[in-house]
Amino acid sequence: MNKDIRPYKLKKEIKKKAEKVSTATLTSQLLNRGYRNTFINQLIQTQLGETMVGYAHTLRYAPVREDKGIEVNYDNDTDMQRIAVESIKEESVLVIDARGILDAASFGQIITTRIMKRGAAGLVTDGALRDSHHFKKIDLPVYFRGAHATTSSVRHYPVDQNVPIGCGEVLVMPGDILVGDSEGVVVIPALIAEEVILDAYEQDLLETFILEKVEKGSSIKGTYPAEEETLKEYEKWREKNE
Repeated sequence: MNKDIRPYKLKKEIKKKAEKVSTATLTSQLLNRGYRNTFINQLIQTQLGETMVGYAHTLRYAPVREDKGIEVNYDNDTDMQRIAVESIKEESVLVIDARGILDAASFGQIITTRIMKRGAAGLVTDGALRDSHHFKKIDLPVYFRGAHATTSSVRHYPVDQNVPIGCGEVLVMPGDILVGDSEGVVVIPALIAEEVILDAYEQDLLETFILEKVEKGSSIKGTYPAEEETLKEYEKWREKNE
């Protein structure tokens, strides 16, 4: 299965709101809906302070065997990693199931530059990167677990793209919405993404107001969580600040 699968495409105004909300708030909204395992943690962010929003384009690696993998000169026509690089669509995030392996790279600088040029929205791997010290120069949000100089084929055999994968022990389905910030990456099931993002946006606004009150000396009692009087104050605050 190698075609781009997007069960839902974000409206422009929803995507703009997704770029403003935190992964912390998004995970809370997902937890409210019963989704407990949606956050890929222990990731290093190359573009500090940037937010990533895009659609999951998955790439699955299996362990190599002497008759499968262990290539130094990759065949761009047959190697699934290279096929994925040349088939990723605009606004997609390449998400790699590297099984948490850190003693060989899972991706490198040149092919990351290529997906950036194709319009990708980001790269997420639970494995290592080679040439990692150059990634700050690439204008693309990238999240990874570690650095290793050895090429990927020593440990990884790319077997499929746009199939369900695990990345950092989180299920990622093709077309899921990925949002990344400085804490990590949250995976939002595509068909509930709009409601989750809208509710997260509203929650972040309310918590901005609550934080202002607490910074001015208010007790958390009646404020966090917000009770009726605080909510009335919030509505007035929102009218002035929107």
